[in-house]
Amino acid sequence: MTVIKPRLATIGHPAAAIGHPAAPTHPRSSERTWARQYRARLFITDTAIILASTLCAMFLRFGLDDSGTQFAGFRTDYFTLSMLIAVTWMFALAVNHSRDPRVVGVGVAEYKRVVNASALTFGLLAIVFLVAKVDIARGYFVLALPLGVVGVLFSRWLWRQWLIRQRMFDHYLSRALVVGGFSDVDYVVRQIHNKSGAAYHVVGASLDTGKRKGAKKDAAMKKRIAAPDREVPVVSDLDGVADAAARLGVDTVIVAGQSLTSGDFVRTLAWKLEGTATELVLASRLTDVAGPRIHFRPVEGLPLIHVEIPQFEGGKHVLKRAFDFFASGIALALLSPVFLAVALFVKLDDKGPVVFTQERVGRNGETFRMFKFRSMCVDAEARLAQLQAKSDGNGVLFKLKDDPRVTRVGRVLRKYSLDELPQLVNVFLGDMSLVGPRPPLRSEVEGYENHVHRRLYIKPGLTGMWQVNGRSDLSWEESVRLDLYYVENWSLTGDLVIMWRTVKVLTHPVGAY
Repeated sequence: MTVIKPRLATIGHPAAAIGHPAAPTHPRSSERTWARQYRARLFITDTAIILASTLCAMFLRFGLDDSGTQFAGFRTDYFTLSMLIAVTWMFALAVNHSRDPRVVGVGVAEYKRVVNASALTFGLLAIVFLVAKVDIARGYFVLALPLGVVGVLFSRWLWRQWLIRQRMFDHYLSRALVVGGFSDVDYVVRQIHNKSGAAYHVVGASLDTGKRKGAKKDAAMKKRIAAPDREVPVVSDLDGVADAAARLGVDTVIVAGQSLTSGDFVRTLAWKLEGTATELVLASRLTDVAGPRIHFRPVEGLPLIHVEIPQFEGGKHVLKRAFDFFASGIALALLSPVFLAVALFVKLDDKGPVVFTQERVGRNGETFRMFKFRSMCVDAEARLAQLQAKSDGNGVLFKLKDDPRVTRVGRVLRKYSLDELPQLVNVFLGDMSLVGPRPPLRSEVEGYENHVHRRLYIKPGLTGMWQVNGRSDLSWEESVRLDLYYVENWSLTGDLVIMWRTVKVLTHPVGAY
């Protein structure tokens, strides 16, 4: 969504001098109460963590012997330097708008701004200390930065979980009025209500009745928009949007549909909202394109939206491979006792082989041998044909909730996805990635529609988008949509978020069989 902030008028507006009414001069508070409260909580938590991280780094590096260092020709102790770093760090978080209500609680933009502000802080301080010839201990910097970044990110995540829970009970939400044709309004309302933790509470709708010049007339003036859990009342037509927003105490007006956003309607509505704190948001049906791929390029007053074409080669993919290599190697070393324990249980269960290998299709259609801990009986493949008619999968994938071929140990392994652990070897060897679409069978690929083959543009993953959004309970179409979104929009930051959500899913397994 694109946010347009109506300009606030000032006393002495020139319109008054030529006989036209001046714009309002007593707007509502420019920030909603819940947003101010939430920003204050984040500010207090950020300050406490940053102070703690700099002081912890000081004590871990120097203990109680703070002999200090030279700064601009003066002897300065590390406590003073720690306070300077903390103040600079907090300033950078503010300048990067890391507590902006429009980014907190959703997506990865909030986390990116925290990381960028932290990197900026230490980069600038490193330059200042170099110019000022401050002989600061490297170990202090090495400790303070990761302690602070991890601490702030973790606290932001905890606050986000709290905010999501509050929003589930209709607290900490922006009151929204959705404007447009019936189908566009219906689409936006459903999207908002289908997203857990969405920041908006739709209190009304203003429909295009076809009275505007060039507008498409709806079949009938609807009185209510049906949302998944309730009905949203229709409160006005397009001419009454500003009055309806004021009457309902709306925080945000959402304009839906290309027909309204492309004409003079938005400009006129923005004029009507001047002098209020109501935000004006444009909702586009430009779906499944991540924010970093969208750029606005105005040309002589024409707001062009540039959508970057996905890239499947280059530096990002080199970094992804490097991360996969080192992370999988470390995971294999740390989880080796778990590997041994699982292997022992599998072997004792029915005396069959411990590891099951199967040919899967990887990037660009190349095949490889995928490893898993065996969770089925030894003759599982031979019994496959007679069971396929009973599939509980999502259309193309074969799944049975109560598959008789699964062993006793296998049910536990599948519930917590422990049978997938040997695929860390595939990741280490370069056949797979830690995050990506799941590797399909050749028979599944043969049933793909043309667009579904885009899943094969990147390496398959140990976990992915649909594994943290319902697993096998999702429909085939929804699984494909999530996979294609990842293929075209992935980022290392997004990978870390998916990996963290995977840990949460594994501790509370749903949809795994």
